[in-house]
Amino acid sequence: MYTLDLAYVGRGLHEELVAYIADQHGYYADEGVHVALHDGCSWNEERLRNGATIGLGRALLSRLADGIPWVALHVNTHRPLFWFLARPGLTSLADLAGRRLAVHAPRTAPGCFARIVLRRVGLDPDRDIHTVVRPPGDYGMDLRRLHEGRIDAALVGSTMAPEAIAAERGWQVLAWVGDHFQIPTVGVAVDPTRVHPDDPAVQAAVRAHRRALQVIHDEPDTTVRHIQTFLGRHTADEARVHYETFIAPYFTTAGQADLTVGATAITAVAAELGVPADLTAAEFCPTVSR
Repeated sequence: MYTLDLAYVGRGLHEELVAYIADQHGYYADEGVHVALHDGCSWNEERLRNGATIGLGRALLSRLADGIPWVALHVNTHRPLFWFLARPGLTSLADLAGRRLAVHAPRTAPGCFARIVLRRVGLDPDRDIHTVVRPPGDYGMDLRRLHEGRIDAALVGSTMAPEAIAAERGWQVLAWVGDHFQIPTVGVAVDPTRVHPDDPAVQAAVRAHRRALQVIHDEPDTTVRHIQTFLGRHTADEARVHYETFIAPYFTTAGQADLTVGATAITAVAAELGVPADLTAAEFCPTVSR
């Protein structure tokens, strides 16, 4: 049996769902690979590039800014699962002007995506908003700070169903990032100078992930049960609504990348980072285009 180190660089459904299903259903073993799944959230790029990574957004930022030649071999979705969650009184992203927003650092993938979205609604994230930068996590402290009024809004990820949290607490979901910015954002990527894309272990993992994507589309009841493992604070009905709204319509069926979406995303990310957009979508996703 082959072996592969596979790291996720964020927590929640966005990063972990497909790999979780592949593991729970025994697809890795079926495909002849033992996958060691690692929490790479705090790893530097040098350590991360020695194996495969789920975080395509971070891989793209790293390729553009640092020149590490990451390539994506499998794409789960083009819609980043991050939301702007706010206290009462705010009803749109424009209302964040002059407010306190908890958000990831600018040169992280979710932080970069958030800044792109804010600029698209006419806000300068460095001048128009009081940002509170915090690292990836389960966003529990953000919910506490929102409740206590220490922040006005937070960019939160898929460790929760934000629409259910908002309904429960009388808050507002100002926007889903995936509605405003699309990018091949989670899947499987490798640095070919360290791990060859055709390595049998990598290809076996890709096949297992494709099978997991089919479960997401063909077995909704099973998928909702898996989702509840991640959304422990929510009811089964809330988990199903979250699945039907954000997962089922937007996760791919075969791990393919939309190169038109990819090209637009690369241009936007490079502009936000202040680096040349000297990379095509086909170069970043060389074998998974459609």
